[in-house]
Amino acid sequence: MAKFVIEGSADLSGMVKVSGAKNAALKIIPAAIMADSPSTIHNVPNIADIRTLEDIIRSIGAKIDVDGNSVTIDPRPINSTNLDRNLTKKLRGSIVMAGPMVGKFGKVTFAQPGGCLIGARPIDSHLNVMKQFEISVEEHDDSYSLTGKPKAADIILPELSVTATENAIMTAVMASGTTTISVANAEPEIGDLIDFLNSMGAKIQGKDTHKLTIEGVSELHGVTHRVIPDRIEAGTFLCMAVATNSCIEIYDVIPDHMAIVLKKLADMGANFSIKNKDGKYNIITQKRGELESIDIDPRTYPGFPTDLQSVYAALSTQSDGPTRIFETLFESRFAYISELKKMGANIAVESPHIVYVYGPEPLVGCEIESNDIRGGAALVAAALIANGTTTINNIELIDRGYEKIDEKLHSLGTNIVRK
Repeated sequence: MAKFVIEGSADLSGMVKVSGAKNAALKIIPAAIMADSPSTIHNVPNIADIRTLEDIIRSIGAKIDVDGNSVTIDPRPINSTNLDRNLTKKLRGSIVMAGPMVGKFGKVTFAQPGGCLIGARPIDSHLNVMKQFEISVEEHDDSYSLTGKPKAADIILPELSVTATENAIMTAVMASGTTTISVANAEPEIGDLIDFLNSMGAKIQGKDTHKLTIEGVSELHGVTHRVIPDRIEAGTFLCMAVATNSCIEIYDVIPDHMAIVLKKLADMGANFSIKNKDGKYNIITQKRGELESIDIDPRTYPGFPTDLQSVYAALSTQSDGPTRIFETLFESRFAYISELKKMGANIAVESPHIVYVYGPEPLVGCEIESNDIRGGAALVAAALIANGTTTINNIELIDRGYEKIDEKLHSLGTNIVRK
């Protein structure tokens, strides 16, 4: 089990580049298997979840070549519709293989997807969507078989689910006729997927809205595409800079995708500016005064992202007064709280969805445990704030969502060692 050893009281400086969006790449790569020729995807983050997804696609016969942050997918050799069960169990996001597989091949068999333990995330919404497309769904112990070519329909998602929206889109693009998808989510990463599919020859209208109209096509062709920057990684480094009162430049961001995050941090007292540099936007942090406590209640986009809730909590240990965090999306996303308390954080858990963070509170380095991707990032942020040395165990979970976070922090002047 790997670990990070981090010297606290960090003063970050320099520039850090944001990687491609994990939550876009994890859907665009599966979408590429629907084409009749190879696609090359640029700006793909080199993280564990992407590597697992690539291995799943290789397991059905596709050819995948990786060159740095570029991935080329050739779907022509695909010879199976049975996804590797051991790999599928490692990755919650593997559920989005269902849409492309039934959309192009009319069948797929997969095991119950795994992933981070951040609460109940059943695949019922995905199965509901498939049934609305008149796909046959059979359950066998801990696996599922979907069969049948999708039929265009008026799809109503049972909830505002990002991955169910993406599965519905990918199922519909090759269904004969016109499909509407209502109660669709509108995350920027979904917009990136739509751009990719449309460039392949799909006919999707309604991007960035909660109702999509998709005219089915008979074939898709391979294209070259660049994944959008990761707004969660950008927000993570921004919170770390504000927490440590550091001056850094975070480059290749899309500020519009981070509007609520930037607003909350500005209200808190963070001092930063945004500049356009060669057609790309950078966030530059400056020294700030005392921080004011500002409540958050994570929501689906354009609300405050749940994936930044934990890092914001670590930051809030340094703000003046109580910060109320109301986690509206997952009921078990506070596992990191017990680890922050070991470091001296003053946090009261009111319910599985509500905590109060009291500050400012000095943190002290100690040995702690990462429980999930985003909670692990919060512990890294806390370690940067703390006095003394912090050891974070089980960092493989952090590696699932952040590309070379230790190398990026080291470039900013952090004393961080991977062991």
